[in-house]
Amino acid sequence: MELLLARLFDGVANGTLYASVALSLVLIYKATALINFAQGEMAMVGAFLTYVLAVELNLNILVALVIAMVASALFGVVVHRTIISRFDEHEHLPVVLVTLGLLLALNAFVAILFGYDTRRLPSLLPQGSAVQIGSANLRWYTLGVLVVSVGVLALLTILLRRTNIGLAFRAVATNTESARLVGIPVSRVITLSWAIAAAIGTLAATLYVSDPLRQLDPLVMERVLIFAAAAAVLGGLDSLWGSLAGGLLLGLSESLVTGYVSWIPPELGMVVALICLALVLLWRPSGLFGSVQVARV
Repeated sequence: MELLLARLFDGVANGTLYASVALSLVLIYKATALINFAQGEMAMVGAFLTYVLAVELNLNILVALVIAMVASALFGVVVHRTIISRFDEHEHLPVVLVTLGLLLALNAFVAILFGYDTRRLPSLLPQGSAVQIGSANLRWYTLGVLVVSVGVLALLTILLRRTNIGLAFRAVATNTESARLVGIPVSRVITLSWAIAAAIGTLAATLYVSDPLRQLDPLVMERVLIFAAAAAVLGGLDSLWGSLAGGLLLGLSESLVTGYVSWIPPELGMVVALICLALVLLWRPSGLFGSVQVARV
């Protein structure tokens, strides 16, 4: 029982972090029907900015995080305005290739500035165990990440359902052409989605590397992005809360299978997650909470 609880706690901790990055992917997909493959590297840049402000400039870690999130949002605006918006919104392949190129460029840029030496970021959340049952520890860090993730989801849900901005966003996500015809500034709405996604990505990356068990380096978000993309597809690419469900399911699957199946090492946790993804999508191609596409025939 203690081993089971320990695995569950680890799965929840990892799953909520995957869900946070998946949420930023879902936001952009809802507005543009595109996956931003550079999302993980944009988040990594935000985490490095937090490190510079908190460690090298001795700012409070929360203040540093807020400044990094604002800077990341502005960077998201610049990326969309200067690069993404230049391409035909109906041609997805060029934009996908551009985001892949941006991934490589950002990774090389950070590697040139900081090198590949690992760095440690001050913790954003309290340390120690909130609940201890034998050898199983539910850390304050795990609870904090879960609360932050659910809180961000709740705020986004309120924004999208209770405000004029949210109404415009839902109109663009439903039908871009119809939204443009009724006077909605589609480009501005999409730019806003890039800004919010970049800020959330920085929050998720900073939470991820602020765990005392992890360190910051230019490659830290590559594995997380794969799990986040899988979580977004699993939960449903047009469902905000589906990203949380998909992240938790993948995190728990990875933790439990690699923990109990002796011939599957932890290094193959990604394979286990992708197998779970394939099985669910065979049953429900739109994801667990995604909208089922209806075609008129």
